Amino acid sequence: MTRQKQNYLDFVPCVNPSFSWEKDGEGLVTVTVSHTGFFDRIAQLLGRPKQSRIALDRYGSFIWELIDGGRSVYAISEAVRERFGAEAEPLLPRLIRYFEILREHRFIDWNNKREGIRR
Repeated sequence: MTRQKQNYLDFVPCVNPSFSWEKDGEGLVTVTVSHTGFFDRIAQLLGRPKQSRIALDRYGSFIWELIDGGRSVYAISEAVRERFGAEAEPLLPRLIRYFEILREHRFIDWNNKREGIRR
């Protein structure tokens, strides 16, 4: 059986429920990461905080709020293009890299509704 190529624009991101987030009065999102693992507890004895707060810029905040587990990367890219226009260009390479970073740090996961599986 051959493996089918998948289009990154068809992927559907969903926020990892392990992270909480809030939006300030200016519309900027801050994601809170709790450090609860065994090694995290040891690091806390050496001064590491129990939580880290990651502040997103206006682009990241806008995108973060669009990640609902139902919109594809393509749909999000169209919303970003509509909101920021030429200011967001080169949109697709930047957006894809942003999603890769979010995925690497486990802030999001991929939810492929059509196949009923999570990546």
